[in-house]
Amino acid sequence: MSWNPVLDPSIPIGDAVDSIETVIVPRARDLGGFEVRRALPSAARQMVGPFIFFDQMGPAEFLTGKGIDVRPHPHIGLGTVTYLMKGRIHHRDSLGTNSWIAPGDVNWMLAGQGITHSERQDGAIRDTPHDLFGLQTWLALPRAMEDDPAAFVHAPKATLPELEGEGKHLRLILGSAYGETAPVPTGIEVFYADAVLAPGAAIPLPENHEDRGAYILSGEVTVGGQSFETGRMLVFRPGDRVSLKAGDRGARVMLLGGATMDGPRHIWWNFVASSRERIDAAREAWRAGDWAHGRFRLPPDDADEFIPAPPR
Repeated sequence: MSWNPVLDPSIPIGDAVDSIETVIVPRARDLGGFEVRRALPSAARQMVGPFIFFDQMGPAEFLTGKGIDVRPHPHIGLGTVTYLMKGRIHHRDSLGTNSWIAPGDVNWMLAGQGITHSERQDGAIRDTPHDLFGLQTWLALPRAMEDDPAAFVHAPKATLPELEGEGKHLRLILGSAYGETAPVPTGIEVFYADAVLAPGAAIPLPENHEDRGAYILSGEVTVGGQSFETGRMLVFRPGDRVSLKAGDRGARVMLLGGATMDGPRHIWWNFVASSRERIDAAREAWRAGDWAHGRFRLPPDDADEFIPAPPR
């Protein structure tokens, strides 16, 4: 079995226990009129499958002339997923990618041994007031992929598998679940889905993945007789058959998980790695600032500034 820091074989599963292992209440941070709620990593759980970072952005309303401006910054040892419900974000990276992401699209950025990118709302989008509501997630890479070259894939909304029936609509964002496979190649055993449930509708979690969780974007769901409200992440015991039922107002739920990681991961700033030595090497490479010959490059379309590494 793959490594799971909270899986104890002496603990019974199935009908003998409550299927919910952990309930995470995200930490909220105000970034100046723009709130971010972080569910992973948390004190209770570092990862759900390969998911090691899970942020909800907004919902936020920006006045004319305002918007997010995340300057170029580096990543290693992970894949990032940006998924929006409202608004648009301009992505530029050191591979030369220059792409806008819109609601329902998927941006998969594989950092591997190193990539730099920026995320902005610039240009005509600032000419009028605009909204932003979305999720940013990081997936830790298995050891065998940590040194892979960086890559980027954009999957438009229309290319993603969708399932509908019995009061539920599901869009598969990454991986395989419910007999469907998303078009984005990750190289990781994973599933990530956006499920909208009508009042009283129920959806089972896929049984072909070891680690599984759910994040309640809106509404309320019931699991095993317990009710959970908006903004909660639920993590379930491996092996249990689990179904989520929407409350009287319906619900929108992000379903996520996959194979547990092949060992613990270290996190520092925007870096994820299987060893501290990998983190240290990436930190010194970014601080060196050798954009012409070093490990990191700046995005060619956004090279006038960058975010310095934290002091420690």
